[in-house]
Amino acid sequence: MRILPELFAKNRDWAQRVEEETPGFFAELSRDQAPKYLWIGCADSRVPANQIVDLSPGDMFVHRNIANLVIHTDMNCLSVIQYAVDVLQVKHIIVCGHYGCGGVRAALGETNLGLIDNWLRVIRDVKSRHADELDHLTTHDEVADRLCELNAIEQAANVCRTTILQQAWARGQRLSVHGWLYSLTDGLLQDLGFSVSESDDVEARLEAATARLVASTAK
Repeated sequence: MRILPELFAKNRDWAQRVEEETPGFFAELSRDQAPKYLWIGCADSRVPANQIVDLSPGDMFVHRNIANLVIHTDMNCLSVIQYAVDVLQVKHIIVCGHYGCGGVRAALGETNLGLIDNWLRVIRDVKSRHADELDHLTTHDEVADRLCELNAIEQAANVCRTTILQQAWARGQRLSVHGWLYSLTDGLLQDLGFSVSESDDVEARLEAATARLVASTAK
């Protein structure tokens, strides 16, 4: 007996529906991929990359992990970035976090969670760097939301700092990196004000995007 028959049935229905709506879709899709975008997002099941920007299969190259982290020792993430930049020649890399991120909330806690604590260390480092700002927020939810925002910006900056991006920009490749956030409560994306298209802009844009978040709290 086939395991998980309901998913195979859904797959057949979906494939039939797509082919009926767009005849030849899969034949065209199978020839090659030429996405303009690389999406680095959270593995959270509520944040499906293609769906929330209404793109079809083949339009977006995707990498997802817990809390949308870009760590310079993570060969998985770096390999995806290199393939997207050097082979697929994407034009935009989007690092998208989301409010209510379980990884960020776990990083705020003191509970020992085991292996994942090593992964969450990166978020805790972001928290430490922005401790003064986070201390001015009054509720746990406000702190968690702000850390989701800060984390997305910092991870976008980490993309820019990779040798992959630095070398691409050095050879004149047109490529931009953006930091976004997604809201589970209304399905809308938020531009966090971090967009970089050349290596010299990274630190200044990071500082400006962070200052913008601080200013929004002061209003």
